[in-house]
Amino acid sequence: MKKLIVIVSFLLLFISCKKELPVVFNSYNETSEIAEQQNHKIKRMQFNLIQSKYLDMNKVFKPFEEDLAYFSEEDYYNLAPYIIEQDIPSIQESVEKGILTYEKIVLFYLYRIRKFESDNQLALHSIISLNPTVINEAREKDKNRPYDTSYSLYGLPILLKDNINTKGMPTTAGAFALKENKNTDDAFIVQKLKESGALILGKANLSEWAYYFCSGCPVGYSAIGGQTLNPYGRKIFETGGSSSGSGVSVAANYAVAAVGTETSGSILSPSSKNSVVGLKPTVGLLSRTGIIPISSTLDTSGPMTKNVIDNAIFLAAMAGEDSEDSVTKGNDMDINYIENLIKATLKGKRFGVIKRLLSDSIYSVAVNKIKESGAEVIEFNPPQIELTGFLTLLNLDMKTDLPHYFKKYADKNISLTSIQDIINLNLQDSLKRAPYGQQLFNGIVSDTTSLKSFQEIKQGLHNKGVTYFKTPMDSLKLDAVLSINNYHAGFAAVANYPCLTVPMGYQKSGEPISLTFIGKPFSELQLLKMGYAFEKITKIRKQPNNYK
Repeated sequence: MKKLIVIVSFLLLFISCKKELPVVFNSYNETSEIAEQQNHKIKRMQFNLIQSKYLDMNKVFKPFEEDLAYFSEEDYYNLAPYIIEQDIPSIQESVEKGILTYEKIVLFYLYRIRKFESDNQLALHSIISLNPTVINEAREKDKNRPYDTSYSLYGLPILLKDNINTKGMPTTAGAFALKENKNTDDAFIVQKLKESGALILGKANLSEWAYYFCSGCPVGYSAIGGQTLNPYGRKIFETGGSSSGSGVSVAANYAVAAVGTETSGSILSPSSKNSVVGLKPTVGLLSRTGIIPISSTLDTSGPMTKNVIDNAIFLAAMAGEDSEDSVTKGNDMDINYIENLIKATLKGKRFGVIKRLLSDSIYSVAVNKIKESGAEVIEFNPPQIELTGFLTLLNLDMKTDLPHYFKKYADKNISLTSIQDIINLNLQDSLKRAPYGQQLFNGIVSDTTSLKSFQEIKQGLHNKGVTYFKTPMDSLKLDAVLSINNYHAGFAAVANYPCLTVPMGYQKSGEPISLTFIGKPFSELQLLKMGYAFEKITKIRKQPNNYK
């Protein structure tokens, strides 16, 4: 009898502590899949490859194997209602009530990423690396949780675009050339996020070198991360870029939120293509120190979230004056982006509506809803302006800004000193390292524009961008201009006007489309209030069907 009791007790203990079998990521033969993709009507969607030739997700998940072995599918489904699609205040409330812990939240996201990314029929290839110490960091957050975290990133796991330096993790820009860029300090915005208590869950895939590398190549592709895919239409819809992995990961609920970067459209495009909220701030609001650059003139980072309130919380955590980034000096950083957000209204606001966009039925419906909410809508035709010299601006900035990053912020073992060095390195195995070519990098090297001409081009572009928006905004007394997706990202970039894109619907095909609010420099608070009010009357965002 005693023996029987011992056996039963052992079995009960075994059941209660049962380890889950390890999940294996397997590569597969994608030849037929690639052949079929050549029939896609969009040239950029005719992929040469999908899987990374360099990334082994089994190694990425190895540090979590033991902890995930005791996190069951039942645990996952029990926690899902308190995490999936929930905003930051709601998640923090569940922590306060004891329903969630920060450790459980991290385990949930790790389990979810593994669940979908290990399935070759569902994998989105949006994750490039994970923070190996994030579970232990979450446990520390649980031990030291402050009294009030309602509107805080404290303890919450976020993703960073993989061109943002992060201590203890590689920062690759998706490029083979930076595969070993592992020992760096935190970028300034990462320091700020950590000061707020945020947990860095990992790095998101991106269009390689922030999509200023190859010409006409698929958005969301990088040699290190492979081809990012859109959860609303896997291999059907583009992901937008270059912050592709950030947009896809937020849409698929792989993290609470993500950071993107933008030169022109790189936050707005993937946010709108993946039905998430994306803010492209005024250059100078957020530091660029420790971020792999394209253009010191136009580059900025920005928050990408599932809703506007999270965006405001995220922005507040990232902002700060940085002594190493002169454009942040003297700007008003002490702004409460969350204050009065809940009371925000569209009533009495004046919005400029671009006449030709009204042919888009979803845009037209959104405009009418705004009008019904008490706002004034003024139709106008923007001036006809060409942004001549835009590529020259990017060429000359990147020619000097990227070597500066290598010298000051890259791992000391990185021996690269120029764009030409990267081109030469890639040519040693171009099929793996640059399967779509490196035409834009070649263009940078061959650009011989003089410094004097460059300064004239830069000033001329800025003047044109300001004219494009400021003239109608001043004459019509507009609070914001309403655009679609990243349609006017180039003009906003050179004018240094901030933009907030918010989901406004889905086309008949199921592809997301967003309304983009464009305001004057440093009007982020007003944009967030208008975006929040619009979100409140539409509540349009929905989860991708296969990722619920």
